[in-house]
Parts: sequence; C-alpha cells; structure tokens
Amino acid sequence: MSKMQNVRGTYDLYGEAKRKMKKVISAASTVVEKYGFEEIETPIFEFTEVFARNLGDTSDIVTKEMYCFEDRGGESLTLRPEGTAGVVRSFISEGMQQNLPVKLYYSGPMFRYERPQKGRQRQFTQFGVELLGVETPQADIEVISMAYEFIESLGLQGNVVVEINSLGDNESRNAYRKQLVAYLKEHYDELSEDSKARLERNPLRVLDSKEECDKNVVANAPLYQDSLNETSRQFFQAVLKGLDLLGIKYRVNNRLVRGLDYYSHTVFELVTDKLGAQGTVLAGGRYDGLVEQMGGGKVAGIGWACGVERLSMLLEGNVSLPRPIAVIPVGEDVADKALEVSYMLRRAGYRVEQSYSGNIKKRMIKANKVNAYKAVIIGSEEIADNIVTLKDLDSGEQKTVALDKLIEEIN
Repeated sequence: MSKMQNVRGTYDLYGEAKRKMKKVISAASTVVEKYGFEEIETPIFEFTEVFARNLGDTSDIVTKEMYCFEDRGGESLTLRPEGTAGVVRSFISEGMQQNLPVKLYYSGPMFRYERPQKGRQRQFTQFGVELLGVETPQADIEVISMAYEFIESLGLQGNVVVEINSLGDNESRNAYRKQLVAYLKEHYDELSEDSKARLERNPLRVLDSKEECDKNVVANAPLYQDSLNETSRQFFQAVLKGLDLLGIKYRVNNRLVRGLDYYSHTVFELVTDKLGAQGTVLAGGRYDGLVEQMGGGKVAGIGWACGVERLSMLLEGNVSLPRPIAVIPVGEDVADKALEVSYMLRRAGYRVEQSYSGNIKKRMIKANKVNAYKAVIIGSEEIADNIVTLKDLDSGEQKTVALDKLIEEIN
C-alpha cells in the first residue's frame, strides 16, 4: 500500500468542508464569549496519567482508544482523546483556583483509535467549555442555555433536541450503585467479558457499554431517578425550572447517564436523528469530583463539548467566502500598477483576485470563474491619467473612475 495517502480515520480538510467547520467554531466562540468565557489552548499531548486519572482505567477510551507513546526520556505520553482533562490539569498546575469562578473554552484536534464512521474519525475536532468553581444550579442552567444558543445561532435548533437527566449527589449515586450491582449480578451470564470485569471495579461503566448484549441488559436496569434523595431532586428541579424560564425546550431522559464516578447531578446531550445511529452532537454534565480526583481541591465543575465535524455536517447550503474584486491589467507595462492597486484594495479590506497571465478575455473568464462581482481594468493610457475602468460583473455596467476615488466608488 502506498504511504502517499491518508492514514485511516484521518482526512484532508479544505474548501467547503473547512469553511463549514470554521463557521461552527466561530459561532461557538462568539456565543460563549458573551457569557464571559475565555479561550485556553492546552498541549496536544500530555502525560498519560492526566487522561488515565480523568477517564478511569476501565473506560474504553483508556483501554482501547488512546494513542500512547514513550518519548526518548522514557515518559509515557498520550495524544489527547478529549479536552476536559488538559483544561483541569492546567487549572490545577497554573493555580487558577485562586480566582474562582473560572470560565474557559477550547477548540482543536483530538485523537481516538476507533472504527471510523460518519462524522467520527480517529483525528477529530472538538469545541468545549468548562465552568469551574460554581456549585449552584445557575451554572448548569447557564452552560445548557449557552449550548442551546450556540446551536440556535447555526440555525439547527429544529434538528436538535436537548436531553437531560440527573445523577444526584454522592449519597444518591451510592444508593443507585447498590441497586445496579444487585441487578447486574442477576444477569451476570448475559454480560460481555468487559462488563463482567467492570462489575467489580466500576459497575457504572456497564451503562456506557457499546456491546449489544450489555445494552439489552441495561435496558431494564433500575433508573437513577428512583435513587435520588430530596436534595438531588430539588437541585434537578431548579435546573429544569431555569430552562423553562428561559424557554429552552428539553426532554428528560432517565436512561442518560455517565459511567465515571466524578459526574454528579446534571448530565445532558443535544441529539439529532440526521446523522444515523450516532446522533449526539454535544454532550455535557456536572463533574464536581474531577478536580479533586486529579489532585486539586474540592472544586465544582460543569461543561460540555461538541464534535465540530458532526455539527458542520448538519449545516445546510454553502458557506461562501466574500466575493472578490478582480484586478485586470491590460498589457505587461501596467502589471506593476495592477500590483499596487491590488495591495491598496486588500489593505482597505477587500478580497482581491489578480490574474498573473493571459489576454483580457482570458482574465475576464477567470474573473467570472472565481465569482468576482467587480473588475478593475487597468490600461496604460488610462493609468497615465490616473484613472481606471470599474466594471460591475453582475450588471455589465462599467464606468471610468479616478484612481484616488476607486475605493469610495466601490463602497
């Protein structure tokens, strides 16, 4: 097999696909910055322990999907499979807990070794937010409303549904864990080998299993809501009341869970049926135990992340660049002047296309091909008088314009 091709699960991103992804990231950044979030960029690789402690040593990501390697110093490093771990590591190592609350957002490539499918590759782009240091339901309401506003800004609210559930506090979680273990032991022989191992170490991970046999067992497992204590019920009701107040439509999904121990209270997803079976385009939740688990203090946290590729696939129509202005010199003796005019127009903020060769007919064909809306035609006789011809390529109308009035005339 030739090595001059993409590695499986990776892709070259350009043209319309790249423009749509830029639109998603730009829309997300615009919305979250209105909520006071500031961008952070963490390294693409970290010490493996950062992700192992964050994701748990029984998760599929850690056991099957991480790209790990040993550097020349013998350190185990890992390409980041998700964004939260690096942000929380930075939060701890940079001493950010001195200035709570902390609001951060990120975007960039992530890496997981899994079976490529529609909208899911081994290198993919993720956008996410993390709000650290707020224990009250207001934080949950804010990040969910922010996610919904972001989706709405892309014009996708008709294709996406907010699903939400509560995992409760530690007391509720422990009560549920006992019920779940008792139930799973009754169906032990029906579980996959991975889930049998998890039953002793982290039974909640069984809920996240992708194996069909496990899904069949989990379908009839006890519901979290039946284990919620009064404090947890009140917290969840406060979140739902806040979403009602803001007019954000949602659907309570009692089967929506997170298998990792540090999650608590609110979990949510934005899902669609437009991408086949894997319909989640944005997922989030409260992780009050994560900072402490990673070696920091007891700091509450909540956040969400989305797959940029998957969201960009939902965008309808084309995302076009601004139409350019074509600068067309008539003859080699005015090529330098065309270069000056192009530079002047670009400095004024216009996108400019300049043909590098060919007669005027070929250059005009090129101008139409790049969808230019105006052409600045520069001839040797006109330029001697400091004038150019400005042609509207949509109407065909053209006029002579003084060079120092060109930008004013285009405006």
